[in-house]
Amino acid sequence: MTTLIDNAYSKLSPNDVLNSVEQFGYQCDGRLLALNSYENRVYRVGLDDGSSVVAKFYRPLRWTDEAILEEHAFTQELAELEIPVVAPLEINQQTLLHTEDFRLSIFPNRGGRAPDLEDFDQLEQMGRFMGRIHQVGKTKAFDHRPDLTIDTFGSQPRDFILKNNFIPVDLVEAYSSLTAQLLTEAAQCYERAAHGQEGGVAMIRCHGDCHPSNILWTSEGPHIVDFDDARMAPAVQDIWMFLAGDRAEMTIGLDAVLAGYTEFCDFDPRQLHLIEALRSLRLIHYYGWLAKRWDDPAFKLAFPWFNTQRCWEDHVLSLREQAALLHEAPIDWYG
Repeated sequence: MTTLIDNAYSKLSPNDVLNSVEQFGYQCDGRLLALNSYENRVYRVGLDDGSSVVAKFYRPLRWTDEAILEEHAFTQELAELEIPVVAPLEINQQTLLHTEDFRLSIFPNRGGRAPDLEDFDQLEQMGRFMGRIHQVGKTKAFDHRPDLTIDTFGSQPRDFILKNNFIPVDLVEAYSSLTAQLLTEAAQCYERAAHGQEGGVAMIRCHGDCHPSNILWTSEGPHIVDFDDARMAPAVQDIWMFLAGDRAEMTIGLDAVLAGYTEFCDFDPRQLHLIEALRSLRLIHYYGWLAKRWDDPAFKLAFPWFNTQRCWEDHVLSLREQAALLHEAPIDWYG
């Protein structure tokens, strides 16, 4: 099945966190709060002067050093242009720090609340924000980070789940056939999105996981955190997760987002064919991600509902509903 995670990482203790941060010149006051992150271990660490920083400990074997540094370089590039992202701090001219047992980065602590997806002014402002990011993102490609493709986000997690016998026997046929159908239809969506475009769907450097929890809203507007999933992807990957509600509500929301987005970056409307395809891939990938991490005790504590009969029954039902959505015409945009 999966490879056991590194022993030191799996047993990361509060003392490990505080000692690691203090190795890089910070004086901790003992305050420590684990933040909502499972792929990596992330903590808000209090300092003697009353301020705090965020320490992110990277999961072993997930990314190479080169891939992490490429993410850091992207966020620094954005920050230098005064785009409000949270970039890692440089310590001794390094953003990726190494102790004897861990790789970590230290970030400034930024507060905020999730955006209101029913507030069209906020949607338009988030669109401007993403437009600025993508204008930078399309200037060059990642060399060490993966692409978001049907294979990486669909076929690979599907194959992992099936090969490692996560699916209850009575649901294997339904899961196998539904996911095969979704991947075939997602490929057709990509073909429609690439129509008349040499080289297929355009891929740019994207945040990659731009759900509302990764947007922190303050009185001064939004700022974006957690570029850990940054990768080459279609631009619409960083847009569709802002859309909520039924088709009519998503249409209005899309118009608000793209009104702001297109002030800074062109948008290819052919990519609207990809929204439900990308939603399908995210659905398959999410369960594959949980399955691959199921040997991590933290995941069993955080996701006790996973890998139960009811879990897989609900997942198959969600796949059926998603298959129906793939047959609908894409959302209209009249920009």
